Formats: sequence, structure tokens, C-alpha cells
Amino acid sequence: MSPTTPESPTSVTEDLLVQRLRARDESAMTLFYDKYSSALYGVILRIVKTEEVAEDVLQESLVKIWNSFQSYDASKGRLFTWVLNVSRNLAIDKIRSRQYRVSSRTQPLEESAALRQAATPTFRPEHIGLQEMTSKLNPEQKQIIDLLYFGGFTQSEVAEELNLPLGTVKTRARAAIKVLAKLIR
Repeated sequence: MSPTTPESPTSVTEDLLVQRLRARDESAMTLFYDKYSSALYGVILRIVKTEEVAEDVLQESLVKIWNSFQSYDASKGRLFTWVLNVSRNLAIDKIRSRQYRVSSRTQPLEESAALRQAATPTFRPEHIGLQEMTSKLNPEQKQIIDLLYFGGFTQSEVAEELNLPLGTVKTRARAAIKVLAKLIR
């Protein structure tokens, strides 16, 4: 190949690509990407199910492959098999991660049906009797719930207003919500 002619991914043999990657040749990584990225992306996408996450996992895979290329052993299998396993394992790790499980259960507000449905103009939260139910709470819990839900305060603002530790406010709010949930049932 002449220095002015770009190499195509199909013109580079796997052995030559492996040698160049071991030598930390960045242009070889570009060839590697051109040669294998679409196949890796397809496998990752089948595992994680969303394009955005698949793109992230592919990026993580490429970085891991580049950083750990010295651990590739050609005697144990082809390069593609090794990179496929690295990518597949990262995709599986991603879907097992707590962050992924939480984010897959939540939906952005832009996609939520609740955003598209307007509340009826006659709906008023006090009509469900929640404010009356708070009278059944102990005074400390009632005070916190009144400030949080009817006063529009944040938990930090309630802690500051009542001169209480934030953890105490959170504990009392959680306990009050449990009591209210039992009353509603």
C-alpha cells in the first residue's frame, strides 16, 4: 500500500491487524472499527434492546479492547471471536447493572402519556380528602407532610425550617407516607 492510498478493512488480514493493534497503531484501530463495529453493534443491540445503550456499550467495548489487547491470545481463537465475547460480556454486564434496571423501568417525561393528558379543571387534590387524612398522623409527621405536600417545600427546606437533620425529615416523611397508604387502602 502506498502512504497516500487509504487501506480498506477488507485488504488487511486478521494477522496483520492483530500485529498492528499489539503495536498500538491507532490507524489499525480505525481499520478494526470499520471491519467489526457493525457486527458488534448488532450483537450488543440484540442484548440491550435500545440503540442509545447499544452505542454506549459499543464505545465501552472498543475502549476495553484497545486497553486490554495484550491479553488477546490468537492460539485460543480468532480475533473476531475474542472481541465478540468482550462486547457481549459488557452488554450483559450493562443489563445486569442496577443503573440499567432502574432506568429501564422509568420513562422520560417527554415520552410519558401523563404529559399529554391534561388534568380536568375541576380536579383539586383536596377533594380526595388527603389533607383530612393527615390529621390522623402524629403531630411531627403531620407537620412534615403539610410542609412537603401542601406547602411545596423540599425535604432540605423542611429540615432547615424545622431545624432538624435531613435524615430525620426523610424518616418521618417515609413513616407518614406508610401510615397514609394504609389509611387509603
